[in-house]
Amino acid sequence: MKLGAFSISLSVKDIKASKKYYETFGFTVFAGELEKNYLIMKNGNALIGLFQDMFEGNILTFNPGWNENAKKLDEFNDIREIQKHLLENGIPLEREVAENTSGPASLVAVDPDGNAILIDQHV
Repeated sequence: MKLGAFSISLSVKDIKASKKYYETFGFTVFAGELEKNYLIMKNGNALIGLFQDMFEGNILTFNPGWNENAKKLDEFNDIREIQKHLLENGIPLEREVAENTSGPASLVAVDPDGNAILIDQHV
């Protein structure tokens, strides 16, 4: 199964401090708006999302249909295929996608340790 680009979305207390911290590791701003309290930072193929006051805890994020540069992939598993596979294998979902839709959608699962997994398709 192809899940697309992977990033970790971090819930941060001070986005400016977090930005400076991750810049020390070689990350640069790739997308987002500091004024809106979110940034996507990139170092090579690694992506980190910094989000202040938007959610609790950290989230593993996958973007079906995108590569790490937010460019559309020619081949990928649609989120509805991924959802069907997860449900058939007994993975409960906190948020599901309507099966009779197409295009952008998202679903959320929670792993056995309480980590949220967001599958967020933009294409």
